Amino acid sequence: MPGNSFGELFRVTTAGVSHGPGYMAIIDGCPPGLPLSVEDLLPDLRRRRPGQSKIVTQRKEEDTPEIWSGVFEGKTDGTSIGILFHNTDQRSQDYGDIRDKYRPGHADFTFDAKYGFRDYRGGGRSSARETLCRVAAGGIAKKLLAEQGMRILGYVKQVGSVVANVPDPAQITLEQVEANPVSCPEETAARQMIALIEEVRKDQDSIGGICELVATGVPPGLGEPVFDKLKADLAKGLLSLPAVMAFEYGAGFAVATARGSSNNDTFIRKQTGKIGTETNRHGGMLGGISSGEPIVCRVALKPTSSLPQSQKTVTRTGEPTEIATRGRHDPCLLPRFVPMGEAMVALVLADHWLRWRAQCGHGATS
Repeated sequence: MPGNSFGELFRVTTAGVSHGPGYMAIIDGCPPGLPLSVEDLLPDLRRRRPGQSKIVTQRKEEDTPEIWSGVFEGKTDGTSIGILFHNTDQRSQDYGDIRDKYRPGHADFTFDAKYGFRDYRGGGRSSARETLCRVAAGGIAKKLLAEQGMRILGYVKQVGSVVANVPDPAQITLEQVEANPVSCPEETAARQMIALIEEVRKDQDSIGGICELVATGVPPGLGEPVFDKLKADLAKGLLSLPAVMAFEYGAGFAVATARGSSNNDTFIRKQTGKIGTETNRHGGMLGGISSGEPIVCRVALKPTSSLPQSQKTVTRTGEPTEIATRGRHDPCLLPRFVPMGEAMVALVLADHWLRWRAQCGHGATS
């Protein structure tokens, strides 16, 4: 089946293209009785919205959602939640030159290889604009998880060679993240990141980086021991986002040079009386199941592929040519990516929380 849906018990389906009339999302499996309104979805949608600062794309979209179903008298009613978005600032003429050219770094060639033709206007179905559906669905998942004491927060950890110093990811607040347009909680690094993004923008270039995502309050026991490991579903969800090239959690690739004696996290009885670990190199997941420690993961994003400078490529018939992408694009994807990453983490956790509740009820260790 075409991969337009994500999740099992908390399931999200999206449809739409960047230069079509709009986008729609259908969320199945949300329990009835959850207070929900458009206002609940707006904060994260505004964090994702284009045109919010000079270091992101200047496309102007209000991205105001319309809830068409699944909510009655201010509460979810247990049926499918339908959400609609209208596109209002398309400039399809900017893409006329690439109708028969393959943009380096884009899915143009692979879409042609799969379907035989493609919507060349802004990437069509592969456009990152699709993620506004995920952010809306993630807003619902976040609200559901918050009722269980869980919180998800992301921030920009790195842009190019500039790395933020974040000693304790679980202590970062949304206010710190939102204090600057680059969504980095460390002030000095944020200034350097902004300067670097401005530099590459003036060079008609782009830059990549790393987003760190943290989930706190997650109870032990979420996830399955074999194929549907929590870490595997987080990786799938995050890698399904445009431009994501790598995923790691906990100590990540640093374990390749570690010894077991220094990598293991010692179990202790905490001040709350509950069992936990003294350190968190395992990133909140052991054996694919949540441990109760903060879930900490990171994703690396490639530089924006659409560049105004000329690049060599070929046409659909294989003839050598050059291409300079017109349109409005982010010189760095990281600032607007943060709510997208948070949304996918929230969707995975909501799905696994419902699966745990269905299988184990409330009798598991917490």
